[in-house]
Amino acid sequence: MEAHPVIPIDITVDRQSVKDALRALLHAILFHRLFGSIKPFYFDVLDVTIPGIEDSEVDRLIDNRVGALYRAMDGYTNKRGQLVVILSEKRAKKTWFGSGEEEYTWEQWVINVEIRQPKNDDERQTLHRAVSDTLARAVRTILDHTSSEKGRAAVPPIRQNEGLSPFPYRIVAKIGGLELQSS
Repeated sequence: MEAHPVIPIDITVDRQSVKDALRALLHAILFHRLFGSIKPFYFDVLDVTIPGIEDSEVDRLIDNRVGALYRAMDGYTNKRGQLVVILSEKRAKKTWFGSGEEEYTWEQWVINVEIRQPKNDDERQTLHRAVSDTLARAVRTILDHTSSEKGRAAVPPIRQNEGLSPFPYRIVAKIGGLELQSS
């Protein structure tokens, strides 16, 4: 069986824009990968328009994971971390003593983030332009993958369509390979 696609997105941001940039990336990924009934909205981050999902549960999940990563990275000037979006499906599993279900990952998005603290306004402006360019490229990466043959082939058959997604999904915050506990 072929391994599931892992799509990396690398971003370097300053402390001032890290929450908005990460929130935007997570919303854009979920916008293109939740196949249920969603209410779309659009917002601008550093002059880049990002699609999102208007849903309090999605907002709470995103804010929780971004907040956990931000708190863990707080106080360090060049700290690195990850947000991982895991999309899976439930499959029947036969065991010796009956049957059950197991979760099978069909796609993973890995956002590698580094926070840098600019030393002056020129560095801050340069970094903001770079973040804006990175966000635009990341949205393009999301669009390219989700509309590609490989991206479409990764999606399992949709057997039921209730709620936001017919598939389980989760977002994990990590630093140094260790999963962060959210509050």
